[in-house]
Amino acid sequence: MASDDEEQWSSSSEDDEGSSTEYESSDEDSDNDAVAGPSGTQHALLTPSQPGEGDGEDARVEAAIEGDFDRLIQNIREAGDGTSSGMLNKMWDMNLEEREAEFKDDLREASGVGRSKKKRGRRRGPVLSQQVRALIGEGNQAYVDANIPETIRIMQEVIRIEPRAAPAWSVLAQCYDDMGERGKGLQLRIMAAHLNHDADEWGELAQQSKALGYNQQALYCYGKLYHLDPTNVNALWDRASLAKEIGDLKTARSTMLAMLKRLPHHLPVLDELRPILIELSDFALCADLFQRAFDHYHNVFPSGRGLDPETGAEVPGGGFGLMHLLVLADLYNTLGEHTKAVDTIRRGCRWLQGRAAQKFWDACEDDREWDAPDSGIQRGGEGEVQPGMYPLDVNARHRLAIARIKGGDVEEGKMHAKIVLAQDAAEYAPLFSEIADAYFEREMYAEAGHIYEMLGGDAGTSSMYVLLQAAACRRMIGDLKEAAEIYEHVIQADPGHNEAKMKLAEIYEILNEPRKALDLVMQVIESRKRRAAHREGTVDSGTGEPGSASLFEEGKVRGAKAKGTPAKGNPNKLTAAQLRELEAQKEREAAQSWRRVQELWPRMLGEEEEATREWLVEAEKLIESFRETRALFLTSRHRGFRGMFPRSSRKQTTEASEDNMASRLQLELGRDTLTRKGVKTENVNTFRTIPFDDWMRLFLHYAFLLTRRGQYDLANEVLRHLLFSNAFQSRSSQDSIRLALITCAIHADQFQTVVEQARKLINGHQFNNEPLRILVSSLGSGLRATDAFLVSTLSKHLLRETRLADAAVKDPESLRYNTAQRRYGLVSATGKADMDDVPDDEDEVEAPPASILERAKLPTKPNPVNVAVYGQILLAAKSYQSALFYLLQAYDYAPEDPLVSLCLAIASVGRAMQRQSDNRHHLITQAMAFLTRYRDLRGDTAAGLDEVEYNFGRVFHQLGLHSLAVRHYERVLNAAEARMSVNDEDIGLAREAAYNLSLIYVSTGAAPLAQALYRRWLSL
Repeated sequence: MASDDEEQWSSSSEDDEGSSTEYESSDEDSDNDAVAGPSGTQHALLTPSQPGEGDGEDARVEAAIEGDFDRLIQNIREAGDGTSSGMLNKMWDMNLEEREAEFKDDLREASGVGRSKKKRGRRRGPVLSQQVRALIGEGNQAYVDANIPETIRIMQEVIRIEPRAAPAWSVLAQCYDDMGERGKGLQLRIMAAHLNHDADEWGELAQQSKALGYNQQALYCYGKLYHLDPTNVNALWDRASLAKEIGDLKTARSTMLAMLKRLPHHLPVLDELRPILIELSDFALCADLFQRAFDHYHNVFPSGRGLDPETGAEVPGGGFGLMHLLVLADLYNTLGEHTKAVDTIRRGCRWLQGRAAQKFWDACEDDREWDAPDSGIQRGGEGEVQPGMYPLDVNARHRLAIARIKGGDVEEGKMHAKIVLAQDAAEYAPLFSEIADAYFEREMYAEAGHIYEMLGGDAGTSSMYVLLQAAACRRMIGDLKEAAEIYEHVIQADPGHNEAKMKLAEIYEILNEPRKALDLVMQVIESRKRRAAHREGTVDSGTGEPGSASLFEEGKVRGAKAKGTPAKGNPNKLTAAQLRELEAQKEREAAQSWRRVQELWPRMLGEEEEATREWLVEAEKLIESFRETRALFLTSRHRGFRGMFPRSSRKQTTEASEDNMASRLQLELGRDTLTRKGVKTENVNTFRTIPFDDWMRLFLHYAFLLTRRGQYDLANEVLRHLLFSNAFQSRSSQDSIRLALITCAIHADQFQTVVEQARKLINGHQFNNEPLRILVSSLGSGLRATDAFLVSTLSKHLLRETRLADAAVKDPESLRYNTAQRRYGLVSATGKADMDDVPDDEDEVEAPPASILERAKLPTKPNPVNVAVYGQILLAAKSYQSALFYLLQAYDYAPEDPLVSLCLAIASVGRAMQRQSDNRHHLITQAMAFLTRYRDLRGDTAAGLDEVEYNFGRVFHQLGLHSLAVRHYERVLNAAEARMSVNDEDIGLAREAAYNLSLIYVSTGAAPLAQALYRRWLSL
């Protein structure tokens, strides 16, 4: 570190602190309304903290900051002699992104607004060895002796031995200050600050960085200050102001949203945040913030007047005045929510006038409340609400006019527009122009043209835009010559206006003056050529500023692209070398994130909240980089992944050309076979150094974790997208993803997705019972699961599979293998596919190459699972007679299966209880026979006995034979008592039996017995 330390510390990385992602404001307002301003002259209401809460939070923040320090030191050591300073920049950026994620998580979790700050003292740090203490003493003595080079040498040796020795960093920084290298001294003080955990020190460092022009470094210091002192609103204000000053709008946005978390509905913050959100086109968030503020002030000051928090004087709306209402209405009009804009103006202006209680005006669909006395409009007949004739500011009326016109209520909008247009055009030119734009958007060109010409006739209000719009209106209403005259006037004023020339050329073409039109078009072409040549000749080939003393690339704002030599013909296109360099950079970033994910994985599985949050952040980076890579999601996805820059392996031989032509002809002739000879390519098994098996594991764990945290929709989207990746088109990969989709859907009670994916598995594994078992086990119990089990598409699908399985055993010749669908299908007598056997659209699968097709083996004996599951669907749908048919068929195939006998007993009893049954006694006898058969097959084990007794009791209960039912239910309870003497948690079916038994007791008047059951079995 002696001679190359400047290279070590001069970094050009971008400060992503507060910039990499955006903080989403919470939907919940704080219970304690804060009234503090950025100046700090007023304070938020304080809420007491729980004992020990602040200490734990302080320890977490300090550990996070020290983690930055550790990784920075490790990277310095890896950089060696300073020739790899880029590694330091990269590590620093990674830490900034991690810290920004934690910064926003802290904001979301912030409760106790204005928590009183405990003064932090400097921590002692690690216990220093005798050698280190001796070296520090020697260094201090050298400094006292004014031997600066010796001091630097000794303190660098101390840092090499023990990087956490804070005094060494401080003395080293002082040495560089004495040498006049203030920038390097500041960097060293920042390193020391990571160990001292002093919020005031970070504030001083931020001010010093700002004074030296190191703005990105100052933003980082302000972020650390906030971590250590979350109540310091002034630090947030300074951070936001600096970010706004340097053009880092996203950082300014997230920081001001953090201030709003601390100071809900604070108008000075909202006023500063509004232009930033508008510049970022985040109109929805801006409207939401102002709407929440409006609702807040409306509730706090129902009279429409209140004390201004700055001056203490009584002002309209307590500070939320007409300008804020106009801003909110403009936002709603921009978002196309014109009804909300109308409601904002009507409610808001009524509130500011002290008439908030007059809510009956909301029942009026028109704006008669604001009719002008001299408007000449007559409305409000007998029995109706009469016009209010209340005064309305011309700006508010203008917003009403815009909302009404754009919302389709043109007549009401015209009434307001007429009043606005009666004002002085010179004073209200922007309002006139916006009304004209609204008419133009509604294709009311005559009304819009009149206003545009009014503005264009005055030099003080005219502009190129107004003239072009006036010409467009003239053209749309058919006045082509007048439109041409306006365009000629525009071109005369601005000969380089290509848009006007093209519009005029179109009109000349319509007027049958092709020579004039061609002349204008050639002028536009020549102009574009000259502009392109000028752009190529003025490409900036300069390099960045060398020797920066900041830890960050100060001239770079987040989102700005690095300068480089553009490709010829397209200045926005990167060269092949630039593309490979960019991919190498992304590969390094992915490898770094993957190492961090692997480090955090055991702690994440151990359900440590902090580790889980960080794991999610790193996993999201990797997954999004995977999903946004087009090479992994090609249309020919069954070819596999060939790398980011696959080499062309096209054979320049006659044979290869003939093979390609033959393949195309076969494909065009109906796809009768998929055995066309394709070009052999070698697939790649890794992406950005990470094997695809690890990518699969990462995706699945990420989806499971999102589902557990209540973000099922995002998990479902990620997994469904992964299905289309050409890297995961093998049968095992597709099955794994679909099983993950089923797992997440079960957790989120989305059983329609369970059925959908189970059907895909059944289609992919024809004549295999395992997908059916997955389906049945996934729909175990519950009303939603039952509804999904009864959906008609599933029953039709299973009936189709049952027919195919039956035909495969009885008449294999009637089946034909369909290579496009990778399935066997029935063939009619004419040799065509049976239309009743055509799968639904959602069951179709894209055909892979013939080389990976594996035909399912035809069954050789009847399959009881298909018919049994279909019979259970009919049983659940209470179609007992049809269920008996299929279940008896299953009984023929598997007479030793106890479940089939039980289902037959249930179906027989159910049919016997229906009014259409004409042989009730026979069906009940049949049910008891199958139930007895079920008991014999189930066996005499403890679990089997418990289940058998309950089912017998349930049948007798349904038949009304209560005495017999009670006997069996009591046996279940007695068996449970016996098992609980060994294991307290092994109660079996005791609760179900107790509940059914209590119903019998209540219906027969034995309420005390029922109460005893409730207390014993049905109480928590």
